[in-house]
Amino acid sequence: MYFGDHTPAHFHAQYGEFAAQIRITDFGIEAGYLPPKALSLVIEWASLHKEELIENWQNLSVKQNGIAKKIEPLK
Repeated sequence: MYFGDHTPAHFHAQYGEFAAQIRITDFGIEAGYLPPKALSLVIEWASLHKEELIENWQNLSVKQNGIAKKIEPLK
């Protein structure tokens, strides 16, 4: 996520030379491309941390206080 980023609420994911913007609401790809296996792992992680992603989005976009909490990686 980036401070003051555009809507809809999303986060950025990278895998090798691939990159995508993933919507937080439904985990659909807003822009870009990830290979299916990588996208599957990203969606699994995001579904476990949806509330944290929403909180970070609000802090970076709505409240604009610039504070994003670190989110645990997929184990």
